[in-house]
Amino acid sequence: MIRINVTGVMVDDQAEAHDFYTEKMGFVTKTDETVGEARWLTVVSPGERDGVELLLEPDGHPSAKPFKEALVADGIPYTQFAVDDVHAEVERLKALGVVFTQDATDFGPVVTAVLDDTCGNLIQIATLK
Repeated sequence: MIRINVTGVMVDDQAEAHDFYTEKMGFVTKTDETVGEARWLTVVSPGERDGVELLLEPDGHPSAKPFKEALVADGIPYTQFAVDDVHAEVERLKALGVVFTQDATDFGPVVTAVLDDTCGNLIQIATLK
């Protein structure tokens, strides 16, 4: 059986990303180990500490920044996170200063919103109805 253990999001500053993903998004640190000039830095959902880890991966590869910039320019989220209630989560995150490029929008079977993670990515949050 194959399963997802770690997935990642490329970030331009690991420390800033860690602050955003823990202090604003509400994730908790799972692993923080120095690896060369970077860190193996992962966060997890607080209710699923043994669940899928999100790697806050440095975007140092030459293709990473142009790729991320192209996604942002086209308004395309880098990844998506599930939430219980998009409307409530948007209000909670806005109160913390998070900027949204798309407010909660009903698309029939799903409600989504898109936010700026301050680290070069757009992130979508979604609730399936």
